[in-house]
Amino acid sequence: MRITRRAALAGVAGLAALPAPALAQAFPTRTITLVVPFPAGGPADVYGRLLARGMSERLGQQVIVENKSGAAGVTGVDFVAKAIPDGHVIGLASSSAATIMPHLMGPRMPFDMFKDLAAITMVNRVQEVLAVNADIGVTDVKGLVAKAKAEPGKLDYGSAGLGGITHLAGELFKREAGIDTVHVPYRGAAPAVVDLLAGRVHYAILDITVFLPHISSGKIKPLMVTSKVPAPLLPGVPTAAQAGYPSVLSDNWYGLYTAAAVPQAARDKLYAAAVATLNTSEVIEAFKAQGAVTGPLTPAELVAFMREEHEKWGAIVKSANVKLE
Repeated sequence: MRITRRAALAGVAGLAALPAPALAQAFPTRTITLVVPFPAGGPADVYGRLLARGMSERLGQQVIVENKSGAAGVTGVDFVAKAIPDGHVIGLASSSAATIMPHLMGPRMPFDMFKDLAAITMVNRVQEVLAVNADIGVTDVKGLVAKAKAEPGKLDYGSAGLGGITHLAGELFKREAGIDTVHVPYRGAAPAVVDLLAGRVHYAILDITVFLPHISSGKIKPLMVTSKVPAPLLPGVPTAAQAGYPSVLSDNWYGLYTAAAVPQAARDKLYAAAVATLNTSEVIEAFKAQGAVTGPLTPAELVAFMREEHEKWGAIVKSANVKLE
């Protein structure tokens, strides 16, 4: 073990001694770790492993997935932010960790997305859907809003957890529709759907895939895709704009990042490999089956998008007085 550690340290020192052009040409020099900040087996893990496989082929070095879950994705992203900045540790960050948790954690947030991490590209957007229990007697968003206004404080909506994007999407919808409904947080989307099916909550905004089996059975009625683009898996269901609420957008997205100090040349190679992977038909179709839409962005585009999301969700956290318990 001692010899291996010395060898590793010597290797790092040797790389540091190389002039910048030589270092850029050498990257990557060993296995790359792609940190997925959620447990193995979940949607984020599926996205990460598809990306890792394609990037391995294009970079000439193996890219392995390491799951580091906790604190709504913050734990894994923090690991990437504090990794040795040579490009051999990269990671996914979700909309929650990147743009919502900073407002909820405040000074306890262990990193700054805009200072401590470098954006590589958008990986995908996971579309969310506003859906109701089919027995409540509404068939479109206008009907749900009318019912909520006729019965203020009487309708409940479920979310996958306090302070997550499905909670804030519900608060955004309430604000834009001018309705008074009650938030019921759950520990994940699955129990929220169970109670929606049972009629214990009246509606929810959740990732499309958790609704699909119940939509096909007729027990849950989808009213709106909270996205700018239609959902391929739900043809005919209106987008937010088509339903009359163009600002109710809550794509649950994932981006690829490195530590901020990673050399630009290494980041350029990572970007090229990631985008080439994301543009393959294999990955596009695999993401589509998960209700996700690919759409790589340049680093600058991703940062601009993050700033918009950060401002939007910060305003919702403040207006709805959302706090972590």
